[in-house]
Amino acid sequence: MYKVLIATEKPFAAPAVKGIKEVFDAANVESILLEKYTTKDELLQAVAAVDAIIIRSDIIDKEVLDAAKQLKIVVRAGAGYDNVALDAATANQVCVMNTPGQNSNAVAELVFGLLVYAKRNFYNGSAGTELLGKKLGIHAFGNVGRNVARIAKGFGMEVYAYDAYCPASVILEAGVIPVESAEVLYNTCGIISLHIPATAETKNSINFALLNTMPKGAILINTARKEVIDENGILQMMDQRPDFKYLTDIKPAIDSTLIEQYATRYFSSSKKMGAQTAEANINAGIAAAKQIVDFLLHGNEKYKVNN
Repeated sequence: MYKVLIATEKPFAAPAVKGIKEVFDAANVESILLEKYTTKDELLQAVAAVDAIIIRSDIIDKEVLDAAKQLKIVVRAGAGYDNVALDAATANQVCVMNTPGQNSNAVAELVFGLLVYAKRNFYNGSAGTELLGKKLGIHAFGNVGRNVARIAKGFGMEVYAYDAYCPASVILEAGVIPVESAEVLYNTCGIISLHIPATAETKNSINFALLNTMPKGAILINTARKEVIDENGILQMMDQRPDFKYLTDIKPAIDSTLIEQYATRYFSSSKKMGAQTAEANINAGIAAAKQIVDFLLHGNEKYKVNN
């Protein structure tokens, strides 16, 4: 019988755990739950004799992979997978997958929660501005970006998008205006919603030179990754552009400085909130379980993200 470890320092909601176990039980796969663990040693011991692992934001590095002698697959319940050492997984012949699309609506709705908060001046009692007719730029037009576009059109916004890997025809089909570069997107739109992954190419790419091309009253919403932001560039923008606001669900290293000096133009949540809905929690967990069963029993590698 195959064994699957559900290793979640931040646990799934109870209905998600129930649904995950039901998927495995139906496939005659044993599931083992490791929740709220506090040391890496607990994880290292738990992975020793399992065939598969489901994680959320948990770190699966080379040490964990080397300790998991029977491991065949790791599935990250969510879109991002930079918490898994892909090269080490490939070297150990372990398939790594994500669950694209399962958290997309949750993240997109959070974007607009942050955006309305920014546009209404953090609800401080002063007159804000509306979203109707405003230009929104979506940086990366994947599953989350497409949901952002859908919601934005409901607000009556003028929606633009740039994605180096998505054809302009696909963006047009979604009723969104494609642009040819990130520079054009930022220069055109007073609001940017950021959805690029953290890669060698994108890390620190959202910098002062790019942000400073944005129109007056600029707002940057980051529900993607901390690593793509040049944090010194954010500080420079805050200092030199008193019209600029930055809102994120990822607490940056410079968070205390931003809070102290720019509290009326900066917000970060206490932890990453994009996928923190009951629906996303359940959807991603059950999708991860189904992908593991499909891989173990049928060899399906559809969502594999490593070589």
